Amino acid sequence: MSKPAPSGPRDIGVPARRSAIYLLDQIMGEGKLMAELLASGTLDRLEPDDRARAQRLATETLRGLERADRILQRHLQKPPPLHVRNALRVGTVELCQGEAAHGVVNAMVSIVGKHKRYGTLKGLTNAVLRKVTDSGPEQWATLRVPRLPKWLRGPLVTAWGPEVMAGIEAAHFAGAPLDLTAQSDADAVAAQVGGTVLPTGSVRLNAPSQVSALPGFNSGDWWVQDAAAAIPARILAPQRGEKVLDLCAAPGGKTLQLAAAGADVTALDISEGRMERVRQNLIRTKLTAEVVVQDALEATGQYDAILLDAPCSATGTMRRHPDLPYAKDGSEFAQLIALQAQMIDHAVTLLKPGGRMVFCTCSLLPDEGEVQAEEALERHKTLSIERTALDRPGIDPAWITEEGGLRLRPDHWSDLGGMDGFYIAMLRKAG
Repeated sequence: MSKPAPSGPRDIGVPARRSAIYLLDQIMGEGKLMAELLASGTLDRLEPDDRARAQRLATETLRGLERADRILQRHLQKPPPLHVRNALRVGTVELCQGEAAHGVVNAMVSIVGKHKRYGTLKGLTNAVLRKVTDSGPEQWATLRVPRLPKWLRGPLVTAWGPEVMAGIEAAHFAGAPLDLTAQSDADAVAAQVGGTVLPTGSVRLNAPSQVSALPGFNSGDWWVQDAAAAIPARILAPQRGEKVLDLCAAPGGKTLQLAAAGADVTALDISEGRMERVRQNLIRTKLTAEVVVQDALEATGQYDAILLDAPCSATGTMRRHPDLPYAKDGSEFAQLIALQAQMIDHAVTLLKPGGRMVFCTCSLLPDEGEVQAEEALERHKTLSIERTALDRPGIDPAWITEEGGLRLRPDHWSDLGGMDGFYIAMLRKAG
């Protein structure tokens, strides 16, 4: 599939919509993640406003996909090709969210009509979207909260039960607010940006905001980090002067937390591109860490403390990344689980006697969390789980698991806007 071409000045709303459809085609047809597409410059030719709109339209369509498909199936005898179906999906979501029907229908007819293979389906596009205009918005409000695809929903229902799953899906559909981690004073940052301080110390903004335009961005007073993602470093509780390794450090929020605490930090990750972002954030926040681009399994040295945020399915981040369940199918999960175990085993060799390690994954699957911790204890008799480390401000005792780890889910803090899903455990090496 070719990248969307820039449109002329008369195509009001077309560039963003065409690009949103392109993103959906790549996610559902090619299995690419939104972050990969954006990083590769897919939307770089668009004006900033169109770029933001394209990303928003694709994201909102993915969140409401089941509702859009249920509305569309009433007006389709059979599913059209993916590109046309995605145009209808984006159009349906826009119409059901109150966008002006004339602009939406004309734009989608233009986009489909100019497609080399599917241009003849512009009449179908016009007819279907006009029918959606008449009844779609009323139907939208009566449909259930969209469910995740079956390949992922099944294991999560098995793990947490249907009631919790409904809460997770509600959080996924609602999306995520913007969370910030303050370098020093959360109350001051909250006052500065107009946010609120969460129980665990993160600052939350519920209104959409351009991050780089917020007060305190240029001076490095804070960085963007989901409230759940900020908890592992708080549990590790680095001390000034301690030698600490942030294993799999990118995109760097935890590195900044460790450095702000005064630790002697080594940030290690295999991705040069992602580590450049870490370097830039260190410069912006005027914090210091040694940045190393290396495979985590080849890391050497001895450390007082290690933070291992291992590569995982990222199923805990779906409310921010609704593309994940549609770009993936779970086929790589077994390989990720095996890699996590390897990383734990190697990290243990890097810990000084008496040292501690926080193992965490942004996953909702027990195999990537609770099971990994239990199996690590079986493999390494020198390790123990330190439950007392979880005694931190804002940590609900109900989140503590049987083996002594911490299970965070998107349905937690539902009255505050939720959080990402995470598993976190503090492992102590015998002295």
